[in-house]
Amino acid sequence: MILTGLQALVQPDRGEGLMSDKMLPSPVEIEGADAPGDALIICEHAANDFPAQYGDLGLSEDEKAAHIAWDPGALGLARGLARNLNAPLVLGTISRLIYDLNRPPHAPGAMAETSEIYRIPDNADLPVAERLRRTAGIYLPFHNAVAMMVAARLALGQRPVVITVHSFTPVWHGTPRQVEFGVIHDADDRLARAITAQDTGLMTMLNEPYSAADGVAHMLATHATPLGLANVMLELRNDLLADPAAQAAMADRLTPVLRAAITAVR
Repeated sequence: MILTGLQALVQPDRGEGLMSDKMLPSPVEIEGADAPGDALIICEHAANDFPAQYGDLGLSEDEKAAHIAWDPGALGLARGLARNLNAPLVLGTISRLIYDLNRPPHAPGAMAETSEIYRIPDNADLPVAERLRRTAGIYLPFHNAVAMMVAARLALGQRPVVITVHSFTPVWHGTPRQVEFGVIHDADDRLARAITAQDTGLMTMLNEPYSAADGVAHMLATHATPLGLANVMLELRNDLLADPAAQAAMADRLTPVLRAAITAVR
């Protein structure tokens, strides 16, 4: 295939460069780099791994398994969508509490001191050197990989649709959330509105439970909007993604919706 070898190219350099640490795990994996579909699927909060080099941030095992540390069910959904759409998938491998890949380095939420009702003890008053280590070791390799995936397709004359996949907790600060499927956009709302115009069989809302005003559109604003690429952030309530079967079923439910929306914005 034309893109053969791209997956190796976009993996971060683990050599002896500036701020490098050969022992740090890769913060990014690419599945199906050569897949020729119209979409690029991104799952920033796919994992709740806490590599030893970063520590457990002072959290209990239950806290590390909670929604604050990752997006439960999002990776299974993202893989199902990537498979159905024959699209590449870029996924994060490290907990969002060590570095939230959907936040720029200057954002308080990039290395959050609190998340919902939880304190993140070891993120309090982080030294500048540690902020820089996490930025160089996690944020930059991940975003470089996304940028290279986009650039490769643009070089081939393709204009990929950028779709990020997330999940959200059913209860936030003690308040139940009724929305089941949130469709979020950055400045370009074409794809989001094409999705919400369809019957998904879910309680679907535009820019809920978050919006770009909450700072959640960083990935879209960085890699899609400046290039004029249609884009959207998908948020599924995580009780609808409770196990692999539910994740696969949701991917099958949303695939025709996404196909129709992509066709509408082409």
